[in-house]
Amino acid sequence: MSSFLSINFMPNAVYQPEACIRSTLEAAEKHSFPTDRIIFETVEGENIISRSHLVNIFRAYRRFGFKTAIDDFGAGYSGLTLLVDFQPDFIKLDMELVRGVDSDSVRQSIVRGVLTMCRDLGVQVIAEGVETRGERDFFASNGIILMQGYFFAKPALREMPKRTADWLASTA
Repeated sequence: MSSFLSINFMPNAVYQPEACIRSTLEAAEKHSFPTDRIIFETVEGENIISRSHLVNIFRAYRRFGFKTAIDDFGAGYSGLTLLVDFQPDFIKLDMELVRGVDSDSVRQSIVRGVLTMCRDLGVQVIAEGVETRGERDFFASNGIILMQGYFFAKPALREMPKRTADWLASTA
């Protein structure tokens, strides 16, 4: 399998990461879904009650072989201070930083700083909300190969393969 499955979670709603991990591992094993293709991702915009609790959640997920990500990086509460304590596998740049980056020197400066920091920390960057050729070209010229947005494809309703649908239903 070459695709990843992202599971979004809200840290303030996770009391025991092991309980979430157990059910995910059981479903993955039952359906032969590779756990190294699962990403647990949280939104940076949520006001995190306890950063240490979030770091513990991320560390638990990583111990079991899952990938980790911070979504909407640059939009919210934790950002840089969270990176001091934990470096996820991915950050997804908030689309407000992406929008018009090719023609906005302030955005370019901020994004280049984030890209440099992430390279130094071994964190992969995903550019979210890429809508124009200029935005795509800016990120490509800065070494970013992971991008998503309307420039590439509009979100579409697609029927999942039966095996995937069964797997998702068993985790509910």
